[in-house]
Amino acid sequence: MLVLFETPAGFALFKVLNEGKLSKVEDLWKEFSTSDSARQVVKLKAFSKFENTSEALSAATLLIDSKPSKGLRKFLRAHCEGETLAVADSKLGNAIKEKLQIECVHNTAVMELMRGVRSQLTELISGLAVQDLAPMSLGLSHSLSRYKLKFSPDKVDTMIIQAIGLLDDLDKELNTYAMRVREWYGWHFPELAKIVQDNILYAKTVKLMGDRANAVNLDFSEMLPEEVETELKEAAVISMGTEVNDLDLMNIKELCDQVLSLSEYRAQLYDYLKSRMNTIAPNLTALVGELVGARLIAHGGSLLNLAKQPGSTVQILGAEKALFRALKTKHSTPKYGLIFHASLIGQAAPKLKGKISRSLAAKAALAIRYDALGEGEDNSIGLESRAKLEARLRNLEGRELGRAAGSTKGKPKIEIYDKDRKKGAGGLITAAKTYNPSADVVLGGTSEHMADKSVIEEEIKETEQPSRREKEKKKKKKKADVGEVDLQNGQGSVQVEVEETERKEKKKKKKKKKDEAESADMEIGDGNIDLKVEEKKKKKKRKHAEGEAEADETELKKKDKRKKKKKTDDDDE
Repeated sequence: MLVLFETPAGFALFKVLNEGKLSKVEDLWKEFSTSDSARQVVKLKAFSKFENTSEALSAATLLIDSKPSKGLRKFLRAHCEGETLAVADSKLGNAIKEKLQIECVHNTAVMELMRGVRSQLTELISGLAVQDLAPMSLGLSHSLSRYKLKFSPDKVDTMIIQAIGLLDDLDKELNTYAMRVREWYGWHFPELAKIVQDNILYAKTVKLMGDRANAVNLDFSEMLPEEVETELKEAAVISMGTEVNDLDLMNIKELCDQVLSLSEYRAQLYDYLKSRMNTIAPNLTALVGELVGARLIAHGGSLLNLAKQPGSTVQILGAEKALFRALKTKHSTPKYGLIFHASLIGQAAPKLKGKISRSLAAKAALAIRYDALGEGEDNSIGLESRAKLEARLRNLEGRELGRAAGSTKGKPKIEIYDKDRKKGAGGLITAAKTYNPSADVVLGGTSEHMADKSVIEEEIKETEQPSRREKEKKKKKKKADVGEVDLQNGQGSVQVEVEETERKEKKKKKKKKKDEAESADMEIGDGNIDLKVEEKKKKKKRKHAEGEAEADETELKKKDKRKKKKKTDDDDE
């Protein structure tokens, strides 16, 4: 039986001299208590040394996956013909058996034998000292741990996180310093703030000019265009600012130096961040840009943590407040977070931003995983994904244009023209008034005139019908009152007088109606008075007639009362 043992220096094959001792597993450790006793149990048969660290690393990584390397296979073919092989990993033994047809053994006795060999390794292998074995094992363990964790000094994302944080802080500081310069120097030359809009150019101009009186004699051609320079010089002559002494100007110039130095450092930091992003996450940089990619990594904590997130999380990363507020209030969730600042989403129309952000987040998640866990260092996946997203964006925009233009897929609705309908609204404009021929006034004698006359008479009758009904009700009430009086007095003279008054009233009303009809005919024939005026007059006449009727009724009542009083007086006498 042979024993395969892996060391940091190479592979060793030991020949088991006394296999009977393997049956006593509990006492096997006693055989390896000393080097002499260990040599009686096992003996070194062959040793395959690693040429360099990379070979040792590749062999060790394959052994972790239970796979034999090329050097190990050659070594076993040369020395293990017709022998059974004791291995420390059962999966490795199965792989060796399949590929090399060598019988492999793995049990508790073999594991105990491996422990004994490991304890006396330097004594059993000649030429392998303890001081040489320790650094070899340490170096191999470090390289192996780096490989397992995919760790590389070029892929340290901590630098990116710190750089993007410092870049944001520098932007805030630059903005506050530049606004302070504008406010401070604005007391002396307030017109300069509108002439020079850029903060860095403003600081350079203030540093070069100092007092505004020097502007006429200075040359600003290196910093400003000709038009701005001439405007600046003209404004300096007629400026409304206050005078400033030399000490104030010196402090303002020192602040300008701070602004300029910060801007230079920011540009340098941006270049550094750009180079690090292209090294660590080239595919993510190709998709969303350096700044957005760095902010995503910083928000996720690290590139590896970001690689564990799905595309839906990458899409809304940075919009956590809005997401939880929407979930709490049961409103629509946000469509994008930090990824909104990517150039692809900025190119899209407002209606398409949600679709493009979803597609971009999915592609970005794949790119992040390739950058974090892949072995390649090129940005081919990022460039391909960007090309696909741009094509999708053009396709979506083409569909929208097709719908607007009326393509075969989306034809516009042909609406029936309606002159009374407002544009862009569902409501109708006030309908046009229809022509009323009865309102025309025609000079007398014609058939049209007679038709108009009949129409007017019908309208008069309709207006007179309710007044007639009211009068009949009043008459009935009068008769009832008169009947009660007759019953009380027992005399018929009062009835006679009431009947005579009613006849007189009827005659008066008939005469009034005739007069009204004749006046209406005259007005129609002449054609000078409007119908509305006629109706008003008729109403007035009716009111006047009703007033006269009421006056007559009051007179009758008074007469009745007087007669009653006279009768009562006669009876008393």
